[in-house]
Amino acid sequence: MSGYKDYGFKVDAPAHTMSYLQEPILAMLDKSINKCILDLGCGNGYLVNFLIGKGYNAFGTDASAEGITIAGQTNAGRFFLQDLSTGKLPPELQGKAFDTILSTEVIEHLYDPRGFIDFCKQTINNNGEIIISTPYHGYLKNLMLSLFNKWDTHLNPMWYGGHIKLWSRKTLSNALIDAGFTDIKFKGCGRIPYFWKSMIIKARLS
Repeated sequence: MSGYKDYGFKVDAPAHTMSYLQEPILAMLDKSINKCILDLGCGNGYLVNFLIGKGYNAFGTDASAEGITIAGQTNAGRFFLQDLSTGKLPPELQGKAFDTILSTEVIEHLYDPRGFIDFCKQTINNNGEIIISTPYHGYLKNLMLSLFNKWDTHLNPMWYGGHIKLWSRKTLSNALIDAGFTDIKFKGCGRIPYFWKSMIIKARLS
């Protein structure tokens, strides 16, 4: 059995992760720099619609037809279906000059993160920015998961489409540096330091 299983979006409400990601992401953006934003894996479009409401020029893509339908009910013409594994933008967005890529809680689900980062690199202009969030993993958090025997819950192997890549600050930063990104910035989000739920890495394409 194979193939994409739709996430099953029903409403336009924010994902629970937005409770600790939304404000740090907003703080990393500047309308004078981030003039054309693409959210890859936008889900139900909540973050894109939020940014549009704040005056940003933003678009979103996702593999979920249900999510894209919900997203477009708020801002039509801003959301498009996309299978990230193809490495291609939807036809409607090809040729558009993006200077910023956003991607929240997506890269941990991808079999080919290097291909995804290369796709981001090809999609944005020189000196463009990438902002990626993903669940945080580091020594102290991993140690506590082990001590309290929480790995089976944390990485339930029966979660269809679940997390298949564990990222630390070092591994994600190095993946971006290897692809030609510089000026790496880090922000831990949710919980106390070093036990963060997620992290945000921001970088610039040289």
